Amino acid sequence: MALARISCNKVFRGTISQMSLNHRYAHAIKAQALYSTTTQDERTNAGSAAGGTVISERRGVVMLIGINRPEVRNAVNQETAHRLTEELSAFDQDNNLKVAVLHGVGGNFCAGYDLKELAQSAGSLKLEQDVCRGPGPMGPSRLRLSKPLIAAVSGFAVAGGLELALLADLRVVEESSVMGVFCRRFGVPLIDGGTVRLPQLIGLSRALDLILTGRPVKAQEALTFGLANRVVPDGQALQVALELAEQVSSFPQRCLRADRNSAYHAVFDATSFTQAMQYEMDHGIPVIQAEAITGATKFNSGTGRGGTFTSSKL
Repeated sequence: MALARISCNKVFRGTISQMSLNHRYAHAIKAQALYSTTTQDERTNAGSAAGGTVISERRGVVMLIGINRPEVRNAVNQETAHRLTEELSAFDQDNNLKVAVLHGVGGNFCAGYDLKELAQSAGSLKLEQDVCRGPGPMGPSRLRLSKPLIAAVSGFAVAGGLELALLADLRVVEESSVMGVFCRRFGVPLIDGGTVRLPQLIGLSRALDLILTGRPVKAQEALTFGLANRVVPDGQALQVALELAEQVSSFPQRCLRADRNSAYHAVFDATSFTQAMQYEMDHGIPVIQAEAITGATKFNSGTGRGGTFTSSKL
């Protein structure tokens, strides 16, 4: 299963550079040309100046990626899906970046797929059914990132927007935020990982409650479910998510990624308890020589004693 997942990821990522040639992304050809001929900083500045559907900004080893369609509550159209996939794929392949933060510009995380575009272009909309060969309708939902992603959730994170939030490892949610499977009302299925990730995160019973009823879930209930990892005052999700990203990025990264990947493997890919344990051991042993001995030496000298988290020194 692990080899199949790796192969699937390689095939999927191999399609990223070709996506602008696909009819599904015809509207993004100019954006692809810009993306492939400029540096990351130039892309960020150009995207901001041109009012691009996705904007990005480097903060040291952290990448901020923002959905920038506030006039439609950051609903995702084909171009936006394409740009999100580009940005998250670029983040994952950049050795200088350690954590990404996904957020929405203008007070909402994401209201799902742009149903106006769906209604107007239903005849020309072509979706890749093979999940190993291309992105999902929302863009990066089929990616298996090798590094942490944090979602900073404000306003609505519903339908496909909820599925994007589920792609993240952690979700920082503002007090007034609303999450839910709002697409239930319109017969739009969850095909960006919602039925796969949600039951694993909050359990089948609670997931079915949300999937079948489409009801809204507010921040505090999301916190009790485990759907939210932090609840913060309105207007603070992005800042708290950035601080959390900086904390996570300060830890020894090979160890952190090995433990993260082992947890995902155990939940989604392992065929048995024994196989999951073996995967954990096989991927943990190399970390001992690479990072754990150095860490033990620091601890022996007094660093981190008493459970203190002076993250910049650990």
